[in-house]
Amino acid sequence: MSQISATEAPHLQQIDLTKLNLQQLTQLKQQLDQELSVFHDSLQTLKIAQNKFQESGSCLDKITPEAKGKEILVPLTGSMYVAGKLADTEKVLVDVGTGYYAQKDIDDAKDYFKRRVAYVTEQMEKIQQLGLEKSKIREATMDVMEMKIQGQMASQKELAERA
Repeated sequence: MSQISATEAPHLQQIDLTKLNLQQLTQLKQQLDQELSVFHDSLQTLKIAQNKFQESGSCLDKITPEAKGKEILVPLTGSMYVAGKLADTEKVLVDVGTGYYAQKDIDDAKDYFKRRVAYVTEQMEKIQQLGLEKSKIREATMDVMEMKIQGQMASQKELAERA
């Protein structure tokens, strides 16, 4: 239990937690808490991106040849829209990141968003796995800390009884 490494990896070192002092264990726990917080924030950000890609893909289902000429609301900002008419139902502009847009037909755009959702989902799964490993290490660290504190308390009690 005191040696933690769920997966052997060449870039990870294995540490016997029982050989660390209480201060080192506290620092390790704080570092793990920070890393878990970063993983949580990253997962939240990826979940938002995943939802946006899924929403964009499902919105493409509404662009059909029959929708040509229908009135729509065109977003100018996040909370301001202007009325417009759908002129082209064959092609859309897709934001591909960092201010670049690509013109795609509907099927290509659907495929693009499907691939983006799959990629983001894969990244989320990787982060969740890392988070799970870090949580296990954190729990083991806390167990060893508790064991050491109890050992210190027992030795202090023993010294007090001798005096």
